[in-house]
Amino acid sequence: MNTSATVTLAALNAAAPEEAVRMLDGIYEHSPWIARQALAGSPFGSLAALKHAMVQAVRAAPRQARLDLILAHPDLAGKAMEDGALTTESTIEQTKAGLTACSPEELAHIRSLNREYRQRFGFPFILAVRGPRGDGQSKQAILAAFERRLHNHPDFEFEEALRNIHRIAEIRLNDRFGYTPEDGNAVWDWQERLAEHSEPGYAEQGQLTVTYLTDAHRAAAQRIADWMRESGFDDVAIDAVGNVVGRYHGQQPDAPWLLTGSHYDTVRNGGKYDGRLGIFVPLAAVRRLHRAGRRLPFGIELVAFAEEEGQRYNATFIGSGALTGSFDENWLEQPDAEGITMREAMQHAGLPIADIPKLRRDPAGYLGYIEVHIEQGPVLSALDLPLGVVTSINGSLRYRGEVIGTASHAGTTPMASRHDAATAVAEWMLFAEQRARADGDSVATVGMLQVPNGSVNVIPGRCQFSLDVRAPSNAQRDALAADLLAELQAIGARRGVRAEIAEIMRASAAPSAPQWQGRWEQAVASLGLPVHRMPSGAGHDAMKLHEIMPQAMLFVRGENAGISHNPLESSTSDDMQLAVDAFSHVLEDLAVHPLPTADRQEKP
Repeated sequence: MNTSATVTLAALNAAAPEEAVRMLDGIYEHSPWIARQALAGSPFGSLAALKHAMVQAVRAAPRQARLDLILAHPDLAGKAMEDGALTTESTIEQTKAGLTACSPEELAHIRSLNREYRQRFGFPFILAVRGPRGDGQSKQAILAAFERRLHNHPDFEFEEALRNIHRIAEIRLNDRFGYTPEDGNAVWDWQERLAEHSEPGYAEQGQLTVTYLTDAHRAAAQRIADWMRESGFDDVAIDAVGNVVGRYHGQQPDAPWLLTGSHYDTVRNGGKYDGRLGIFVPLAAVRRLHRAGRRLPFGIELVAFAEEEGQRYNATFIGSGALTGSFDENWLEQPDAEGITMREAMQHAGLPIADIPKLRRDPAGYLGYIEVHIEQGPVLSALDLPLGVVTSINGSLRYRGEVIGTASHAGTTPMASRHDAATAVAEWMLFAEQRARADGDSVATVGMLQVPNGSVNVIPGRCQFSLDVRAPSNAQRDALAADLLAELQAIGARRGVRAEIAEIMRASAAPSAPQWQGRWEQAVASLGLPVHRMPSGAGHDAMKLHEIMPQAMLFVRGENAGISHNPLESSTSDDMQLAVDAFSHVLEDLAVHPLPTADRQEKP
């Protein structure tokens, strides 16, 4: 089929079955059965609905059919390309990525990787070479993905191949239907350009690190402020803790505000989307309103929070905490690793420290708080869903502990006579894993484990550890923690060792306000997508705003199995477009169906 021709949904929905299949020819490589299966769900109300139907057709197919789909794809820069035997679509994609113009050395390297990959997995390496934005990845990025994925587990790589096939199909559908995710591209571009600011020692290595009030952090704030102004915000300022605050006024001067935003600081050597996606999605939505010359019955306050990660100072949620009135003045005297106190950093940045108490928001003037965030996990990726509605931000508990046994000779102490501290902790870790798995969306993690002064020929006499427990409700969290602590003592008694454990952090769960969660659900459904409800295992600025006003979050799928706090953190411009569309739907819905006063005053 001529891929320069543009198909419309109306024409597809009206077409006879075999004609409709022909309209979708080549979307999935040599696999017309996928279109045939998906079209059973016609008519489609949106391109997103069609994409999802085709994905679901693949998911529902037997494994052999999915393997055949993978095998139908050519090697990158392989013999089919050399012989001119690629499909039109594959030729366009490999050309955009520069694979049809490789040097002899590059071709030899890629073909060597092709052989190694096929030998390991039994199918070709598949990558959506047009990339997350759809305009082509560099050969360097393609080779890096190739070499990284060679080490994956075969089952994981099977699913990763399918995920890339779906992305290839999505881009082909965009081309076929003449669709460009313009807002998603803008969100992508803003994030890429903001990532140009990184701290010395990291920037030189191509790594992204932006911690509180460093030069890179302040440069990022100025750039966000500039984009807010360009996008039509009426008032833009950097407040007393470094938050960038933009306000788009409502129809009336006394209109209430809808609060939204996320953070722009990063972990060290982190990703470009954590936090920042929640700044740029609403930015794009406000830009839409401004370009249309529209005002809503409420104002929109977008806050790019200055700090959430706790990287430079032993403090978290500095930005959102200031809005809830929970900024701790003791933080001001904390030094960073170079001995610079927070007070000194704020003074150097020209921030008016005395004005921090004035940043507290009066909930009476706000409808609530909504936040968009990259998922930071594998759930949406595994389900092939672009969006998820958050039901609750998990409550958490953290502990530090130690088991004390008896150090003795590894060769002379019979197994029945040992009091091994490390083995006791190992048994307990397995129990923690089993108990959390049986508890719905709860998780339990022993992230730190150490045998002080350990030796290869000494039975461990001490074992130090950490415990992190998270669950969607405080009751569920506390029940899990109680069972883990009781089992630790029981194991200690059985093994003749002593267990000591102390709580070091407690954070309450932040369940989504039903009215606001419902609006996100309606927004996702309006796009033609199924509504997937899920808890958030990570903490977010919404947790702080939950203290003073109702809140709810929307998750956006991450690429690379949803990895986060990592340079591989990514999302596609199509998924970001859907997030902008969902956000705009919430705004329009709120304009037509205002929040009842009782719900506005609802206490979290």
